[in-house]
Amino acid sequence: MQLGFVTAILPELSLDEVLAFAAAEGFACVEAMCWPVGRAERKYAGVTHVDVTDFTPAKADAVLAACDRHGVALSGLGYYPNALDPDPAVADVAVSHLRRLIAAAPLLGLRTVNGFVGRDWLKTVDDNWPRFLATWRPLVKLAEDQGVRIGIENCPMLFTKDEWPGGKNLLTTPAIWRRAFADIDSPAFGLNFDPSHLVIQGIDPLGPLEEFREKLFHVHAKDVRIDPRAVAEVGRFDFPNRWHQPRIPGFGDIDWGRFVAELMRVGYDGPVCIEIEDDTFGKTLDGRKRALRAARDVLRPYFPAG
Repeated sequence: MQLGFVTAILPELSLDEVLAFAAAEGFACVEAMCWPVGRAERKYAGVTHVDVTDFTPAKADAVLAACDRHGVALSGLGYYPNALDPDPAVADVAVSHLRRLIAAAPLLGLRTVNGFVGRDWLKTVDDNWPRFLATWRPLVKLAEDQGVRIGIENCPMLFTKDEWPGGKNLLTTPAIWRRAFADIDSPAFGLNFDPSHLVIQGIDPLGPLEEFREKLFHVHAKDVRIDPRAVAEVGRFDFPNRWHQPRIPGFGDIDWGRFVAELMRVGYDGPVCIEIEDDTFGKTLDGRKRALRAARDVLRPYFPAG
């Protein structure tokens, strides 16, 4: 396994500066954010470290040269929009840009593109399903044709009233994954597995790893703390931001030794990228860099040298 981080937390830095920081701090890889250039629609979105618009072999060569110069690999290309947004214009932008990522990945020698499936948050899972299949079957087929895998992060995208009641991402639980992978049966369709999003739902994050071992394309390392006092006051049907807090690995409720050991046991040998959404280190660039260093120091003992 390779320890890296998600570049969304360093939006002020260029790709070259991100790679230089990663090399200096001993990271093996980074997941490069590839949002369309423009205004961010939400926190941690809108970050562009690899611009795949009008991507060419020459642009790919420049990115790869920077990776070689710093000795840091790309674990994948990341873009996390809502491709099933009820506004067709929003969904169309998301789908079009996902297609650009899929086309760009082979130019970079990459197999993995990560994102969300999306969801109309006002509809049930069943009511979302026909549109999910109509949207994602062609995307997965395109990925197959390009030799690319799509890793779907299992984040519910359900934290505030703006995402209530269903959340803005469909593939959140083992039951839904099982159904999705049966209906879109492809080696190019799998998971960017984040254990913290299962903890929020009261699901053991180790439990699904055995069953979905062949679908583990990429892993995010993010922790979470559930506040039992808040849950006792408002219950888990209230907005999750009222009773949970994103943390860096080692500062929340996940046992990372057990988690990494189970990843190894089921045969996962890919990237594990730290995702920072923990404001307790501060919101400045220096604070976010300290958060990455602290998370690295927690996880590094679990990664065998060599």
